[in-house]
Amino acid sequence: MALDRREFLSVTGRFGLASTLFPGALYTLAAQAETSAPAQASGDTVPALPKITPEMIDQAAALAGITIPPEYRQAMLDGLNEQREGYAKIRKLQLPNSVAPAFVFDPLPPGATVDTQRREPVYSRAPAGLTVPTNLEDLAFASAMELGDLVRRRKVSSTALTQMYLARLRRYDPMLHFVITLTEERALAQAREADADIARGKYRGPLHGLPWGAKDLLAVKGYPTTWGAGGFEKQTLDEDAAVVKRLDAAGAVLVAKLTLGALAMGDKWFGGRTRNPWNLKQGSSGSSAGPASATSAGCVAFSIGSETLGSISSPATRCGVTGLRPTFGFVPRTGAMALSWTMDKLGPICRTVEDCAAVLNAIYGPDGNDLSVHDAAFNWNAELDWKALRVGYLKQSFEADQQASPEKPPANETAEEKKQRQRREQQQAVSQARRAYDRKYDLAALDKLRSMGVNLIALDLPHMPYGPMVAGLNAEAAAAFDELTTTGRDKLLTEQSPDDWPNIFRVARFTPAVEYIQLNRARSLAIRETSKLFEQADVIVASTNSLQLVVTNLTGHPAVIVPNGLRGNDAPQPPAVDAGDDDQIGGPGTPVSITFLAGHYQDAKLCALARAYQQATGFEKLHPKLPG
Repeated sequence: MALDRREFLSVTGRFGLASTLFPGALYTLAAQAETSAPAQASGDTVPALPKITPEMIDQAAALAGITIPPEYRQAMLDGLNEQREGYAKIRKLQLPNSVAPAFVFDPLPPGATVDTQRREPVYSRAPAGLTVPTNLEDLAFASAMELGDLVRRRKVSSTALTQMYLARLRRYDPMLHFVITLTEERALAQAREADADIARGKYRGPLHGLPWGAKDLLAVKGYPTTWGAGGFEKQTLDEDAAVVKRLDAAGAVLVAKLTLGALAMGDKWFGGRTRNPWNLKQGSSGSSAGPASATSAGCVAFSIGSETLGSISSPATRCGVTGLRPTFGFVPRTGAMALSWTMDKLGPICRTVEDCAAVLNAIYGPDGNDLSVHDAAFNWNAELDWKALRVGYLKQSFEADQQASPEKPPANETAEEKKQRQRREQQQAVSQARRAYDRKYDLAALDKLRSMGVNLIALDLPHMPYGPMVAGLNAEAAAAFDELTTTGRDKLLTEQSPDDWPNIFRVARFTPAVEYIQLNRARSLAIRETSKLFEQADVIVASTNSLQLVVTNLTGHPAVIVPNGLRGNDAPQPPAVDAGDDDQIGGPGTPVSITFLAGHYQDAKLCALARAYQQATGFEKLHPKLPG
């Protein structure tokens, strides 16, 4: 199954619409009958609303395809009117995005335990003889671990690295559009402090003195936090996000707040579209668009992104970098924009897996505010015997697509309908050709693992209705941005198609509480069944652009996405225009990726095998050739 995440969100928002239409249609009919009564200024009173009538119930029931006997209609009226007035009172609280619901999602299945004993991380040794080049920019694509070693040994100063990366951010932003705000004053002060600390022998670890970039859904005191969205360009939050505080404590240097698609969708933001450094005609994908693009372009040592449904995985793939989506509940989200309280994850985007491990080690663990975070240990050990790990692969995700049957022309098909049908068939054929081409890289990854001595166990995801479960994400997102919809400020968002947030938020308001609870109960079953796979394998390999992306985001399992080579000159050509609706458009000379999965809070084992694969392939050393 190939995934178009943008369309998937929209379609899943419409799953079960017949069953959810009743309450939405009912209140819509009532709203249409509303008189222009003046709103009350204060107190618990709410604007006068028209009463819901038996006729409205009949109309709504007809739209929903259900029948409500007359004797039940009358009994419903008082409760429905009372309930509707209650909604208005809650809305008057003007709940900010930072207020979480009074429930906490836990991805652990019954009986699961986590290791809480923390041990000192074990990092690999820096390459012998690593020196500082005459031109400092020759270090732009060095790994964070390599840069950290040079800073530790005082071969290069944090101030020099910071100035070099700030200069590159300025030089390449006009072509890549990945910066929302440079944090230069803060960065230079941090860099000077890092140099002084290291000179005094106060070394804080492998990230000390390294310049990094934050996806601009992370709050940073004294700077705008725009969420990439029109209408929020000047928003400031008087706090530092938890991960920002922790990276400050690790001595890292924040140089920029980087782009994200508006409210964490895609790569289009209020200032334009973030570009893919490998092909400037393409977007960088999203929504961690800026972090992936800037890391790929050698403009930061590492970055922090977020994922709800592919927002680390997709841009990491497009931009040819390494992304770690940690177990849900490993990293606190305090001070980060909320989209879905039960699915949002923060994680590093870096050049290597060990870089990701070093960053995760600095940011994970409870903070006392995000109650979803477990006191689980991330014990990174670069010397772990990865050959002792049981490794599976999702067999179905590596299989060729079944040839789709051509559409059957309807009777009396018009010339325009025929043209549209032929266009759909052509687009489907092109998409299948691209997937068939990329499949060669997926299969080559399995062959490489076998050549490394890995005995691959064939596994498959449990068969469940995952699509309808994603409607919960849309409902939570609509709640997180309720005021945006109810005030009409959603018109300020850049994108306004049926597949974009404004319309998705409106559709999501038709989801009744009962159905939202039911889909979360279904997620509980999905968690239990998917977790059983990790009783058979410690790590599982999967095609990145497959159903696993949806499943593991629903179940909270961790993933590492690593570069898996570049498409050859024989690759299918990309479309002339990247419409943003296909994450796998590819084209000659662009990156592909492979994904590794693990059980909950087994992120260290996951990274150990993914690092071994990187060492065996060297694809992480490839980087784009930028003009200038």
